[in-house]
Amino acid sequence: MAAQLDVIVEGYADEHVAGTVSLIRDGDAVIVVDPGMVRDRTEILDPLTRLGVAPEQVTDVVFSHHHPDHTLHAALFPQARFHDFMAIYHGDVWEDREADGFRLGSATHLLQTPGHTDQDISTVVETSDGVVVLTHLWWTADGPADDPFAPDRQQLRAARERVLALEPVRIVPGHGPAFVPSPETPL
Repeated sequence: MAAQLDVIVEGYADEHVAGTVSLIRDGDAVIVVDPGMVRDRTEILDPLTRLGVAPEQVTDVVFSHHHPDHTLHAALFPQARFHDFMAIYHGDVWEDREADGFRLGSATHLLQTPGHTDQDISTVVETSDGVVVLTHLWWTADGPADDPFAPDRQQLRAARERVLALEPVRIVPGHGPAFVPSPETPL
């Protein structure tokens, strides 16, 4: 069964910064990816309300990495389990686990993709249109080809190649509109 994906905040990084925030509904899993910096928390909460999702209904929150522009509003979701590259956090329980291949629902899993940081993960969603990948390996459709935060350029390229090998119909980047990968997509 396919998951439903909604981008609820399209991120940007210019004189102001906001991370892209997304909602995935996959069976019983209600997942928010990267609830980070926005002008006002209502920019996250109001779209959720319009989609019929209360903060208490969110079962899982995924952090693509630990920069504040992707994590700042995590506390909006008091019942959620929180996922990063190495563990699941819920209440006062810290459960170590590898992110790679971890399933949040029947159509949603995590992919270890170090690149922007050494701790990056991407969220892979099987939608009715095909595979969509939510990732910070690209800030926007244009890259940047040389991410200024990337600790290892070859690691970034390898992770980008891993994502593109999934043949996604769309990529939802960390700070811009979703895009269709093409031969011009920076590696």
